[in-house]
Amino acid sequence: MEKAVAREVAKRQNTVQVDYKTYNPQPDLAPLVKFYWTLNVPFDPNNQKQKIIPDGCIEMTFNLGDKIKRYISENEFILHPNAMVMGQRTKSYYILPVGNVDTIAICFYPHGFANFVNTPLEKLVDKEVPVAELFGQLAANTLEQQIIQAIDTQERIELIEAFLLRKLNDKATISNIVKSTVDTLLKTNGSTAIKVISEDNLSKRRLLERHFKKQIGISPKQLSKVIRLQATLQMLLNQKSETLTEIAYENEYFDQNHFIKDFKEFIGITPKELLGNENFALSALFYK
Repeated sequence: MEKAVAREVAKRQNTVQVDYKTYNPQPDLAPLVKFYWTLNVPFDPNNQKQKIIPDGCIEMTFNLGDKIKRYISENEFILHPNAMVMGQRTKSYYILPVGNVDTIAICFYPHGFANFVNTPLEKLVDKEVPVAELFGQLAANTLEQQIIQAIDTQERIELIEAFLLRKLNDKATISNIVKSTVDTLLKTNGSTAIKVISEDNLSKRRLLERHFKKQIGISPKQLSKVIRLQATLQMLLNQKSETLTEIAYENEYFDQNHFIKDFKEFIGITPKELLGNENFALSALFYK
């Protein structure tokens, strides 16, 4: 039954004219930048709200198309800034473009963005912050105008990388304790317990919590949950396991109930309710 519903979702997605591409960063930025992505979607008056799921990453986005609504309640919304940084997310949210979508973005590893700003990242959690607030009005406006005037994606990426490298050379790199923890969580898809990473040492765990709040924005436990959720979504949407029980087992959840509880905490619905839900067509695209 689950596979039949998943096939129907895929069939619906194939009818939408969506152009989503990813690009690798240059070697000097690869430890900090996961990838760059572009998204182009022509306006369709029948478009549905799309639910965006936390992914454990911080993104800087430049909107070259029409405005995008972010809903703060069932009917109330705010408009995304055209150049913004999206902080760590602890919950899902809905967006809806008001016209054509034309976006380029930088997806940073969880530990990556702290290398470029002095602002404690806990201040960015569940927020969209204009680039100018973090990098200064002149630098932000100059970069945004250069990106708008660039002739193609490759030139835009070169401009972004030149900007990031200048910022990277301005300040010290991230603390080793945070980076090693993030590396462990990424390698194990979030399944390694934080008490294991901190060697069951309460003082070390508290130190880790403080560093994470400043340099990642959320706690180690929250990040591990998000990373593990990403792995389960990948399996669920690409039909890589026959049952939800198998998905829970392969991602080292204690049991299926634990899996469903974490799923509902971040997404708001059960895994079965996700399949076939039109509001997740955009999020599902990123896992294909």
